[in-house]
Amino acid sequence: MARFDEVKATFWGEGLYGVQAPLTDAVVQDAELRLGVRLPASLLEILRVQNGGLVADLWNAFPTAVPTSWSENHVPLDDMMGIGRHDSQLSLLDTAYLVEEWGLPSPLVLLSGDGHCWVALDYRACGERGEPSVTWFDVDGDTELPLATDFQTFVEHLTAAASLDLDDADSIRSAS
Repeated sequence: MARFDEVKATFWGEGLYGVQAPLTDAVVQDAELRLGVRLPASLLEILRVQNGGLVADLWNAFPTAVPTSWSENHVPLDDMMGIGRHDSQLSLLDTAYLVEEWGLPSPLVLLSGDGHCWVALDYRACGERGEPSVTWFDVDGDTELPLATDFQTFVEHLTAAASLDLDDADSIRSAS
């Protein structure tokens, strides 16, 4: 398990896809007002490094103890939305529309996903001002999987998807 500061320093991948304008206190205040929740400090720390975009390959998967529709042993985190309105890219500010469009429970703040599956801050148990857990939602399978008790714990458990690929692990074992 990695320390939060280690992951934060190397969290973002290359490229401008999904990157919003640099995060300011005013943008955060406006977002919290629009979303109706207090965003976790650890999320804001990462978004102050870069406001959304591709996640580095070192941290693009969250291991799971049970299979999901995505994989036998993890959920993906290839990118994470930032806060803003840049070049019509999706943002945390699109959460209300996306939650309604995809029939998700509320209150959530969507961090990453493609419509069929989402990684989200889940405020259902803690309320709008509490520390949300992180949950995986599979819309097609009508399932959800709690991933972490809070965002910092979620980040500290991220790993490289390549390290979890069962086919690669099997071929490495058979080669040795």
